[in-house]
Amino acid sequence: MSGSLQVAIRAANAADLPAILEIYNYYVVHSTCTYQIEPDTEEKRARWFAKRGSAHPVTVAEADGTIVAWASLSPWNPREGYARTVEASIYVRHDLLRRGIGSALLSDLIERAQALGHHAILGGVCTTQTASIALQERFGFRQAGYLREAGFKFGRWLDVAIMELVL
Repeated sequence: MSGSLQVAIRAANAADLPAILEIYNYYVVHSTCTYQIEPDTEEKRARWFAKRGSAHPVTVAEADGTIVAWASLSPWNPREGYARTVEASIYVRHDLLRRGIGSALLSDLIERAQALGHHAILGGVCTTQTASIALQERFGFRQAGYLREAGFKFGRWLDVAIMELVL
């Protein structure tokens, strides 16, 4: 598939969790974009969602009534002094990549972060995920750090680029 796909972005709700779980677990099993090794369960994802507060939203992108992607802003560090720094996550259904969905979600996350009074958005990206790094760079993120062999997946050590956008 090619070409841009029109999506509507909205706040996620509990009914969206099966689609969120399906999209995420694909990447757990097949990709280095997450260093999680074992797929999430419905219960684990429900607990994750229940812990979300207004400062850390989860959103979904819908096309023709189907959830095709999700995104979130998460606390970067639990210490109080880091409360206005968040980590962005975006997961697009694997068969709909490079259709503008990730860009729409990242733009939305940046707007939400600004409206919520956050000061910086971080993203830890496996350096094999060049499209994810390029996406963040298009929105003004800069590499703020590089962690050599920080993760291990699929039988190999992987590096992580720490991307940062000061709002």
